[in-house]
Amino acid sequence: MSKFEKCPCASKSLYHKCCKPYHDGTLPKDALHLMRSRYAAYALGLADYIIDTTHSDHPEFTKDRKSWKESIESFSSLTKFDHLTIDEFVDGDETATVTFTAHLRQAGSDVSFGEKSSFVKENGKWLYKSGEIFSQ
Repeated sequence: MSKFEKCPCASKSLYHKCCKPYHDGTLPKDALHLMRSRYAAYALGLADYIIDTTHSDHPEFTKDRKSWKESIESFSSLTKFDHLTIDEFVDGDETATVTFTAHLRQAGSDVSFGEKSSFVKENGKWLYKSGEIFSQ
């Protein structure tokens, strides 16, 4: 992605000034920035970032990193990430929630969804712990 392109997370910032530093190893300062950077990582097919920012208690967490990575990469390649809308962010010191709508398309069909995501902070690092999907 060019440094002059807008970030996929819909922040209206340029990617290199927005989510790229997180994808390159800088820790997001809060769960909202982690959530946005995860959306951008899905849009860009950065499976390692998704895996590395998922809590081990998440239902999809697996030690079979190879198959998990292939699954993420397949989803990303088959999906057009149109837009991200943040509906609510409830910040905390060790836990936080972000409610969002991911506007997505697959094979021309709308597969958008809303989710209330839960995050935990462990050893100074925010991780995605779980998500409750709700209908639009």
